[in-house]
Amino acid sequence: MRKRRAEKRYIKPDPKYNDLLVSKFINYMMWDGKKSTSRQMIYECFDIVEKRTKKPAMDVFKKAVSNVQPMVEVRSRRVGGATYQVPMEVRQERRIALALRWIRNYSRDRKDKSMAQKLAAELIAASNGEGSSVKKKDDTHRMAEANKAFAHFKW
Repeated sequence: MRKRRAEKRYIKPDPKYNDLLVSKFINYMMWDGKKSTSRQMIYECFDIVEKRTKKPAMDVFKKAVSNVQPMVEVRSRRVGGATYQVPMEVRQERRIALALRWIRNYSRDRKDKSMAQKLAAELIAASNGEGSSVKKKDDTHRMAEANKAFAHFKW
């Protein structure tokens, strides 16, 4: 092995909710290094979620992330000139990363006034087991199920 494995970076929990997952999500939502803007937008989104659902925003957020996390995904594997889509289990860190990324991307695609409202709508939908990000997870699972025959190519 030529190079060392990259060291794991640890982030501090966010100031309002004192939660690492929220802090990570703030970093995911950030654009052009504007963390304060991102933080403000997420807190505003959480306020909207609390108003609409009458439940604590953290509960809705955690439920949404757990509903979007994929258990399996397909990865391309080349075997003797042919490329197979091999279903593999997803590591916990990657599960969270994929869930947060999908929530971010699909909330950006929504039609709504502000980004906080788009994000709130996507989080509420995801916590109820619906919405585009949950559909993406289901598609990923369906793809893995369809390619189960190539599971023996796992490495």
